[in-house]
Amino acid sequence: MIEKALTSADVEFVATLHGDEEVSFHVLLQPRGDQADRLLRAIDDVALGELDEAARERETPEGEEAKGFGERALEVSLQALNAAGHDATGRLVEDHPLDALKTLVEEAGADEVIVLTDPHYVEEFFHRDWASRARHKVGVPVLKLFSHSKA
Repeated sequence: MIEKALTSADVEFVATLHGDEEVSFHVLLQPRGDQADRLLRAIDDVALGELDEAARERETPEGEEAKGFGERALEVSLQALNAAGHDATGRLVEDHPLDALKTLVEEAGADEVIVLTDPHYVEEFFHRDWASRARHKVGVPVLKLFSHSKA
């Protein structure tokens, strides 16, 4: 599960987690504008010392506006995973991302879930971030990773 396009560093990171073992990826992306409210994102930016980013949070696309950005981010991520020699499929999630994740885990027979995001300190503190919530829902190990750089 991702919230933005994977960078080349992210692709290398997730692709090497299992050494030489052959893995495939089923990627779910929920557009950033739909997953957290603007205030929480601004607090995260302030906590990271990114005051300029906090001031620009109101410019972040939300709702239908975010869908186009999400579709492009998903396509870029799938192309990068495929280019790295991995089988990768994916889809955009608009509602109930954890329900979609649970269904995907069951349908794909997934061995584990990787949640790759930027830090979200408020949600993490209260264990309301995707990874914490997924651990109680999906029935397989959930690995939480932080994106290597901003995309």
